[in-house]
Amino acid sequence: MPSLKDLRNRITSVKATQKITKAMQMVAAAKLRRAQNAAENGRPYAEKMAQVLGNLAGNLIGGVGAPRLLSGTGADRVHLLVVCTGDRGLAGAFNSSIARLARDHANRLMAEGKTVKIMTVGKKGLDVLRRQFRDQIIASRDIRGNKPVDYPFAAEIADDILARFEAGEFDVATLFYSEFRSVISQIPTAQKIIPAELPQTDGAAKGAGSDAAMEFEPSEETILETLLPKNLTVQVFRALLENAASEQGARMSAMDSATRNAGEMIKKQTLIYNRTRQAMITKELIEIISGAEAL
Repeated sequence: MPSLKDLRNRITSVKATQKITKAMQMVAAAKLRRAQNAAENGRPYAEKMAQVLGNLAGNLIGGVGAPRLLSGTGADRVHLLVVCTGDRGLAGAFNSSIARLARDHANRLMAEGKTVKIMTVGKKGLDVLRRQFRDQIIASRDIRGNKPVDYPFAAEIADDILARFEAGEFDVATLFYSEFRSVISQIPTAQKIIPAELPQTDGAAKGAGSDAAMEFEPSEETILETLLPKNLTVQVFRALLENAASEQGARMSAMDSATRNAGEMIKKQTLIYNRTRQAMITKELIEIISGAEAL
């Protein structure tokens, strides 16, 4: 049985840990508000961009004049996985769930005989994936020096992806991140970004509810050549914003659970301490009474 000193030290240690987890929960809650607003404000722009591109590309998908970012290389042999996670832990299953989704996707592709290359954004994704895919990791970026995440940082990542695509290093690129739903719900998501997956629009959407023919000046091909690279940057930026909100939400939930668990542990250890102390006092009283009776 542990001594009273050991129990006091344990209670003191758990109380100190509880103060840390409570402080981290409050910091995450403060950061979550800003990150959630940024993620929610970025969604309409990214969705509208995809809708506009879908309207433009409706007649070009599969055509001869379609841009390569839309039609792809015509092959499906080399896949690039862009895995976006965080740089810090203590966020529940936020990092591991994204890495698990990317790992399962990579294993499935490799089982089909495809070549897999991995680009990580965030230290935690690199730490998890390099255990199994050390040779497949071709680039990694830390986001520690880019917080809060901004558009220029997303543009750097998108430019790197585009340069590798133009150099013929891969055929298909897939982006992995966590979509923020609520404080307790973050959904690991895989989104194909090259060739671009655009929403399918019907004639009513193109004609804004009428049968009028739409003409573009300059041509659809020229507009898409300009907008598709920007759309790639927008999608990467949106993924980073969603990740930032998801990370803070997951950390807030994890630290809240840790704080409550620490409270339960303190109650349990305090009860054991009081019982042990009472037992020692009772034992000492019995010894004193027994000694007095012996006299």
